[in-house]
Amino acid sequence: MYAALLLALASSVAYAGGAVLQERIAGRASAAQALRQGGWWVAVGLNVAAALLHVVALRYGPLTIVQPLGALTLVLALPLQAAVTGRRVGAVQWRGAALTMAGLAGIVLLTRSDGTPQALGTGQVAAVAAVAALAVAVLAGAARARIGATVRSLCLAAASGVAFGVASVLSQTVAVRPEWGAGTLLAALAVVAFSPAGLMLAQAGYGNGVGAPLAVSNLVNPAIAAAIGLALLGERVQAGVLGAALALVAAAVAARGVLLLTRREPAPAWTRLRTLSRGGDRPQGYVLTR
Repeated sequence: MYAALLLALASSVAYAGGAVLQERIAGRASAAQALRQGGWWVAVGLNVAAALLHVVALRYGPLTIVQPLGALTLVLALPLQAAVTGRRVGAVQWRGAALTMAGLAGIVLLTRSDGTPQALGTGQVAAVAAVAALAVAVLAGAARARIGATVRSLCLAAASGVAFGVASVLSQTVAVRPEWGAGTLLAALAVVAFSPAGLMLAQAGYGNGVGAPLAVSNLVNPAIAAAIGLALLGERVQAGVLGAALALVAAAVAARGVLLLTRREPAPAWTRLRTLSRGGDRPQGYVLTR
């Protein structure tokens, strides 16, 4: 179990570094232009390394323990972005991150597992992949509608969270099955499809700042995994009805944290003057915007 925890922590560090790089690139380049920048490929490398570490962690620990630790990416990204951009992390940001993490921790503590990694059956793999593909398509389609930049980023982040969450669940099926059959092959193909889709959706969502989109992605990702674990992998909520009610409260706390991370703060006066002196008219983004 300790190996799984250490691997999951290392994965979160790599994901946080990749997210910060993606946000910086998204702020000054389109998705097509990003492909021609070396920094974007460094971010891709960090995401690939993080995904591999996550898969290995799932080999040594159950989904309901390893998956929520990915939410550490959000907390780690705050100081990393502050170090890269030179901008101080504000109290609202830390409060939002703390509430999101507290809510996720509550969900983890209220979920029971026998400690043994489980695998999905072939039919379950096909059903999960189909439903997830539909959800990603709906969210990505909503992001293309005429909506505000904030809602667009959050829709893309939610789609990214669904893609990454399902990819992690199916990665566990690939990792723990001793033999390769139709179900394992289908799961592997779905992982190959969902992982890059999640990466590109996250990249598009970071165009207006990394804070809120990363929070949404880190909320949706373990939520999807927990839902699949409860529905298909024999996981249970502690304390029956009371535990379910507490889990809903924990989810509400995490959602409040996400809302705080979407709150905008006025830029310092010297930043506004510098922007105007350069003739720029780009609005200040989320709390974590450069």
